[in-house]
Formats: sequence, C-alpha cells, structure tokens
Amino acid sequence: MKQIALLGCSGSIGRQTLDVVAWHPDQFRLVALAARSDSPIFREQVYRHRPALAVVTEGTEPGWEPEGVRLAVGEAGLLEAATLPEADIVVVATSGRVGLRPTLAALATSTPVALANKEALVTAGHLVMRTARESGAAVLPVDSEHSAVWQCLLGEQPEQVRSITLTASGGALRDLPLEMLPTVTPEQALRHPNWRMGPKITVDSATLMNKGLEVLEAACLFGLELRQIEVVLHRESIVHALVQFVDGAVKAQLAAPDMRLPIMYALSYPARLPAPVESLDLVALGKLSFAAVDPRRYPCLELAYEAGRRGGTYPAVLNASNEEAVHLFLNGAIGFCEIARLVERALERHVPIHEPGLDDILEADAWARRFALDQGLLSATRTN
Repeated sequence: MKQIALLGCSGSIGRQTLDVVAWHPDQFRLVALAARSDSPIFREQVYRHRPALAVVTEGTEPGWEPEGVRLAVGEAGLLEAATLPEADIVVVATSGRVGLRPTLAALATSTPVALANKEALVTAGHLVMRTARESGAAVLPVDSEHSAVWQCLLGEQPEQVRSITLTASGGALRDLPLEMLPTVTPEQALRHPNWRMGPKITVDSATLMNKGLEVLEAACLFGLELRQIEVVLHRESIVHALVQFVDGAVKAQLAAPDMRLPIMYALSYPARLPAPVESLDLVALGKLSFAAVDPRRYPCLELAYEAGRRGGTYPAVLNASNEEAVHLFLNGAIGFCEIARLVERALERHVPIHEPGLDDILEADAWARRFALDQGLLSATRTN
C-alpha cells in the first residue's frame, strides 16, 4: 500500500490522480489532501478518502472536517503535507509558484515527488534537481511527454541519446487562419480537441507556451542541451515523445491521450498496473501525422527557447509573465496575440540574475507579474 500526499487535489491533475487511486484502492491510500481553496469538491474528497491531513492554503473555517482528519491552512499546512513522515510519495499537482517550496521540502526529506507542477522545474530546476541528488529522492514526471521520454530512456545510457522530440497537438486554434488569431475569444481557445485540462494550460496549448515550458523541463529532468530537444505537431496526441540514439535508432511511446496513464505510471513505478481505459487501436486510427511548428502561429515556443538559452532568472520571468498574460486574456483584458507580445516585452525589460537562489527566483517572478499586469492595464486602456 503506497501512501500518497496529494497537493492540488481539486484541480484537473488532482482529480485524475484520485481516479487512479479509485482504480486501485488496494495499492494506494491518501494520507494528505491539499487544495488552494475550500470548496464542495474538496470537502467531498476529504470525506471520501479520510486523509490524516487536509489543507486549504487560502484558509477555511474549522469544524466541517470529518472525525480523524486534521485540518491545516496556509503555506505552513502545504509544507506539512509535503513532508508528512508517513507519505511514500508526494504528488505536486498545484499550479503556479505555490508548488515550488513544497517540492523542495518533500525532496529534502528524501520523499519521491511525482511532479505535475511545471513552474518548479521551469523557474528553479537547478535547485530542484540538486535537492533531489543530495537527498537521493526521485523526481517522477507526470506530464505525458516527460513520462514518455522517461519510459523510452529506461535501460539506456544518457550519453547515447542524440535528441528527443516532444509532440504537440497544436491546441484549439491549430486550423484557424492566421489573420483571425487577433480576434480569438477565450471560449475558442479553451476548446481543446484532444485533452481534458484546466483553462490556463489549455490556453498555453493554443499558444504552444505549454510545449516551450516542457522543453525547459525536459532539459532539466534529463540533463539535455536545448539544441537536443525539438517539437513537432502531432494532431492525434498518440505519440507523446520520441528519443533518438547515437546509432540512429528511435524509440517512441504511444498511448491514448489520457492523463491518468502517466499519473498511474509515476505512482506505480517500477510496476505497471492495469488501467480501465480503451486499448490503443492503430488500425482504427488509420494514420499518425506530424508537421513542423509554424513560428508565425506559435511565437511563444521560440520565446521559451530564448529564455532557456539566456538562463538565470529569465525562465522565471517567462513563466510568470505568461501566467499573468493568460489570465488577462481569459478575463478579456487583452487579445490572444497580445499574450506573446507581453511575454516578449517582459524578457526584454528584465534585469537578470545569472545564478539565482530561491529568493532571487521569487523576486523575478513577482517583478514579472507586476510588469505583465501593468502592461495589460495599459493595453486595455489603449483599446478602450
């Protein structure tokens, strides 16, 4: 019985993690559940799973929790959940910078982390991987693409890897004429054809910023140079990643576009457990297609590569300014194409720190958010 602390239980990845737990109640048990805010969904999860610890980071009124469940609040509660002694693995499914400290805290206690929080590796990957090396704790990727690379690399020598290829669906706007992108609405950008995800990452899929962030994560996770990582469009979302070796051989990992599969692999590793999902039928699929990324449609991908090449605090600025820009777009304050332009301006204006500590990263993050919000306000004022 593997005991799990789940941070971000009420979000998309968190809910799908609970699906996996429900598939195999003899294999997994929840000892901590943490959510950003109190909600009927969170309370139902707590009553159903009866963890030892329930955490609401934005606060809650005590007294509703079931008997035997201890309630904690704030960042202190989140850190307590991440370092719970009885936890065998911590799933970090929170979004945003809030996942950074708990990730580092869990790894520092030698607890393996199943990581679905992009920000931890994008903004502070050197700190995360150094902490993991020092403690001996594993960082287990939950993203479908990184899980695919991980599975392709099992049994292989790192120095024999020539390159990796991450696939991208292209998002909700992949077929929209370029001239129509400036008038895209949030509703259009949120209609992802393949994946069931939260609103922020769905917009990131439409801009391909999600893939840019995944490139930075992959470089960190697998010790690769950015030039060794490429991105191709793959409409079907069946091939999740490919690894090419020095002898020219290529391994690919294929699976249905269901996030519960990489979540389950991270939780069950090194074992594989049965999944009640439809088997992949290649004959029924008929064909798998691949295409180059058009930089005119997806300028955010190159911005991510550029932030990675610059290093230091630039990736933190990339991530934070994009997060705020996406929120501005979803709230109708800026247009779709303004997301990339706002991020580019933040990278241009940033004064970097090249060997940042945690406080430096958090300050760069805060600066980028202020800058993005100010720019968004200016843009909205000009529009009106």
